[in-house]
Amino acid sequence: MSIRLQFIIGIGIAVALAAIVNMIRRGKIDLRYALPWLALGMCLLILDIFPGIPGWLARLMGIELPINMLFFFGFCFSLIIIFLLTMSLSRMTVKIKQLSQELALLEKRVENQERSPEKAPYHSEDEEESVLP
Repeated sequence: MSIRLQFIIGIGIAVALAAIVNMIRRGKIDLRYALPWLALGMCLLILDIFPGIPGWLARLMGIELPINMLFFFGFCFSLIIIFLLTMSLSRMTVKIKQLSQELALLEKRVENQERSPEKAPYHSEDEEESVLP
């Protein structure tokens, strides 16, 4: 890989990392969802700076071609992201169910108070004046 291509790829990765950090800072993305992307960006930046690492890792793992190892790591990263999003979706589903139940109870309470206004605690102005000395 030429130095020029490495430099262009490095700039692209740095811009993407800066954009992710900016989104975190502005509150557009939660830190826990951005951490895997930040880790991936840092790994890609390291691989861009040291292009011999994929070949060394591939030989260490017994994989013939470094590109196959990179595809494998990409597949594993995708599985991790899918699992994390599934966990988040599950938590949100439970929370939505809980909030829906609480809302239904509050709506029922308001409906019951509207049906029987004599039980609702309120005071008219005449009652307050008669109590005051």
